[in-house]
Amino acid sequence: MNRKRNLVISTGALLLAGLLVYGVYLLQIRQVELQQTVGVVVPKEFIKAGTLLTEDMLEVMPMVKGAYREQMAVRVEDLVGQENLVPLGGKEPVLLWKLDRFHLMPGEGQATFQIPKDYILSLSGGIRAGDQVRLYLSGKEGAIRLFPHDITVASVKSAANVEVDDSKQSAMTSRFSGDAEKMYASRREANGAIDQINLNLTEEEWIRIDEACRSKQSKLVIAFSSASLPLPPKGVEP
Repeated sequence: MNRKRNLVISTGALLLAGLLVYGVYLLQIRQVELQQTVGVVVPKEFIKAGTLLTEDMLEVMPMVKGAYREQMAVRVEDLVGQENLVPLGGKEPVLLWKLDRFHLMPGEGQATFQIPKDYILSLSGGIRAGDQVRLYLSGKEGAIRLFPHDITVASVKSAANVEVDDSKQSAMTSRFSGDAEKMYASRREANGAIDQINLNLTEEEWIRIDEACRSKQSKLVIAFSSASLPLPPKGVEP
């Protein structure tokens, strides 16, 4: 009887010892994992809000794996062409929620201006927020292109002050996923005619528009630019 009891006690002790050794092993493995590093993307220096990110602004810095969070960016190429909604500190991990790929915010030196309706002669009905447009000035002496570069549309609103877009699938989402067919369908299914348009302009650009249209001798023609079309997938010719 005693021999049987001793055998049970010995077996239990062996099992407990085995579990203890296994637990220590797991803790050691966990400690090693925490000490490993992962590369995260950081700005080389402070970046102001509303800046279009380029490759030379960013670098990859090693970080202890235990400090890594899911929202931290790990590849520079994923951030190039996006803009930051808030300032980014130098050498601080870039969090994905701080970025916007639709470029609706005014860039450095820009502000968002609502264009008065009486300044506009014609406006392409397919224009949506995030698009690139070309501005032309039309008057008695003919028409000229006002700026050599395209202008970013911050928003387009209906008479009810609602963003003009397809409520089920926005044109911007389709454009940045590279789906031209869905983007076209979204523009056709938009929820209202454009009553207001807001553009991201520098102060000099706005003053030029105001000076040209204030007398009502000339008005703006706002045309959709092909730069707003989806880019083809990598390795595919447009």
